[in-house]
Amino acid sequence: MVREQLAARGIVDHRVLAAMATVARHLFVPAAQQPFAYEDRPLAIGAEQTISQPYMVALMTEVLGLAGGERVLEVGTGSGYQAAVLAELGAQVYTIERLAELGIPAERRLSEFGYWDRVHVRCGDGENGWPEAAPFDAIVVTAAARRIPRALLQQLGVGGRLVLPLGEAEVQGLAKIQRGGDGWQEEYFGECRFVKLVGADGWDDG
Repeated sequence: MVREQLAARGIVDHRVLAAMATVARHLFVPAAQQPFAYEDRPLAIGAEQTISQPYMVALMTEVLGLAGGERVLEVGTGSGYQAAVLAELGAQVYTIERLAELGIPAERRLSEFGYWDRVHVRCGDGENGWPEAAPFDAIVVTAAARRIPRALLQQLGVGGRLVLPLGEAEVQGLAKIQRGGDGWQEEYFGECRFVKLVGADGWDDG
């Protein structure tokens, strides 16, 4: 997976590649999906949600530009796979899942796999972020938004990066918004397709 799907498609950060090689993706999907865990495609994880394809996880992680030691907020825990990858990069991860039927098992799974002291899980509305843990060095949103959630921008520290799929319901652009001392910089990294963010900045119907 790492050699043929990630490195071959342009992922160059060796720390990201090492983290992706370390985290066993098949342990983060239902048993019926485990034979397909290392294929480069999304997989259903229940509750009409998916685990992103490995390349997209690697790309979003690389775009975050983590060096180790950062405080990272993840909106959309899902099965916990992305959070585990971020933790392997040395981040303290705060991850929010709207659906308790996914968030509670993800918290248990991450604890069992040894991330209990590096990943903090909350069930709730991710659009509101995690104010008491802010400011964050990086924020990653794993669901498609129509517009950038203002609360998340407010929780970024200076120099912080927000990475999210931004655009329409069917197709989005992978955006990075970076906070400078006197404004914001926006950059795009190609098209992507994610499940919809629920809420004022996403879609009220999911």
